[in-house]
Amino acid sequence: MTAATPIVVLVSGSGRSVENLAQAIAHGKIDARIARVIADRPGIGAIERCQRLGIPCDVLEPKTLGGMAAFSHAVFERARVERARWIVLLGFLRLLQLDDSWRGRVVNIHPALLPDFGGKGMWGEHVHRAVLAAGRTESGCTVHLVDDVYDRGRVVLQRRVPVLPGDTAETLAARVFEAEQQAMPDALRILIEGDARAAGAKARN
Repeated sequence: MTAATPIVVLVSGSGRSVENLAQAIAHGKIDARIARVIADRPGIGAIERCQRLGIPCDVLEPKTLGGMAAFSHAVFERARVERARWIVLLGFLRLLQLDDSWRGRVVNIHPALLPDFGGKGMWGEHVHRAVLAAGRTESGCTVHLVDDVYDRGRVVLQRRVPVLPGDTAETLAARVFEAEQQAMPDALRILIEGDARAAGAKARN
């Protein structure tokens, strides 16, 4: 039996998605282990949530480290210490400066159907207001690999939800969030199983 794949999670908010991911792992939906959570600010709900769940959580503030380059370096160093295979962004609002050795191994979830409604400043209710203002009849979420531009990397999967008559940014956000809770565990399972297949093929060759 293989060991569960260690992952490191980055957060900027309440941590609801961290708890959802922990539950998916506990229920055997993903062969993974949350080795560590890194919060980019003190006092956010994710920290208390991690304490309650027994998940190690560090607070690293870019401004106290000297900026995003130093923050990103610290994140990647901690991920290496944890022997993490994947870094997962769950409601993380900053742009990591990627270490070349981590390209293709950092994954993010965005609350819209990329490439539409992505980019700098497009987060949270800003996204849902833009979807409604554009008159779209459908929205959803996108799990994608992270590169050097906000919300541009290769799409792993998308989940779609309807935009209903009378929707507000808040009601649409709630529907999209429900889709996110399925999308990230599904995407991680795809990525981790892909790793296993690639390792098996390498071993046979």
